[in-house]
Amino acid sequence: MRRELPAGLSRTRLSRTRLFRTNPFRTRRPRRGPSRTRPGGAVWLAALLAGVLAVLLLAPAAAPAGPGSDADRKRAARVVRAHEKVRARVDRLRKADADAPRVDAAERRRKALRDRLWDLLREKARAAGDPVAVDRSGRAGKCAARDRSRPPERDGSAWTAPTRGYWLSAGFADRGARWAHRHTGQDFAVPGGRPVYAVGPGVVHATTCGDGFGRQVVVGHDDGYFTQYAHLSRIDVRTGQRVEAGRRLGRAGATGNVTGPHLHFEVRITPYMGSSVPPLPWLRRKGVEVARDD
Repeated sequence: MRRELPAGLSRTRLSRTRLFRTNPFRTRRPRRGPSRTRPGGAVWLAALLAGVLAVLLLAPAAAPAGPGSDADRKRAARVVRAHEKVRARVDRLRKADADAPRVDAAERRRKALRDRLWDLLREKARAAGDPVAVDRSGRAGKCAARDRSRPPERDGSAWTAPTRGYWLSAGFADRGARWAHRHTGQDFAVPGGRPVYAVGPGVVHATTCGDGFGRQVVVGHDDGYFTQYAHLSRIDVRTGQRVEAGRRLGRAGATGNVTGPHLHFEVRITPYMGSSVPPLPWLRRKGVEVARDD
């Protein structure tokens, strides 16, 4: 029994319509509906976004303040200022002939600040590989330090300038491209080979080389301060040696990070970087006037 066709549609037209609908070359429009993203791709994308978010959230915690951080430098600077303030108070009390208990209390406070600074900077110096902290005698750096200086001729003064025939160049706290931060000492411009002297009595704490200071000597003085003599061409004393004011420690040079021969002179509360104080006022308190040209 033949099926009746709809009105207006012949069998030939119906065949053509079926052929068109089943034509493999015909381009079909995609069906509209919800996206069919593969589960694996969705999981991978979610994991990637979670990882990026975790890195962004944990990045500040993954970079703690290290030994050379601004936070440590600022902390040390605050302790240095507090120490010098208490030291000035001790000096005033002694000058005013104050009662011994008041002087002793202020002196204990000063020593406590010095010990706090010492502990902070010692760990910082060790972590940074500072030769003064890890190689005081200079043996690891193969520094040629020899005891070849003679006691100075007595002139009646307990303290003296660190060299002779100088002119003052870069000063304390100067800024410039040559330093990572501020200049930590006073530079004495002298020809290479000029003798360098201990400014006062003390014990040689370190004779090192190999870092930006080149060949250097650090002397610990009886008042608790330390003086540093850097960029030397040679070292004439040994670690642990007792020296007097005017004893030759070495000769000026251009070792380390320099642009020419000079003496870099520092005064520190501890043997380590980060505890320096203005050297020229410190020398003046010892009765040493350093002229602009000598």
